[in-house]
Amino acid sequence: MTAANTPRVAALPTGLRVLVVEDEMLIAMLFEEFLRRLGCRIIGPIGRVAKAIPLAKLEPLDAAILDVNVAREEVFPVACELARRAIPFLFVSGYGADRLPKEWCKRPLLQKPFNSEALERSMSMAFATARRNSTEGPP
Repeated sequence: MTAANTPRVAALPTGLRVLVVEDEMLIAMLFEEFLRRLGCRIIGPIGRVAKAIPLAKLEPLDAAILDVNVAREEVFPVACELARRAIPFLFVSGYGADRLPKEWCKRPLLQKPFNSEALERSMSMAFATARRNSTEGPP
């Protein structure tokens, strides 16, 4: 599921605490800029999976943005913790959804390169997915 072919959805609430797990500095800065414009509070960016896991387990969060490959490590342990806590998240990758493991392929995917509108759509999709999963069970 990609944001590129999804219609615009309702605006996100302001003040969301968003964990950003991204190891590429320029992309992390882009996320920070776009998220600030949306009125979000940024946790991170975090450039290592090992540093992101404790935040995903314990930090008060409203959402998360997870680069699939962070410093040559897959981000899925962080996704597991977020899913366990029912925190909405989306994946970010330069590849398509077909590269995601089966258990994560229904989660929103923001493809690189992206713009602020695609990020907002993907975040809205993440909230919709979290609502759906809370009624259906884990991924």
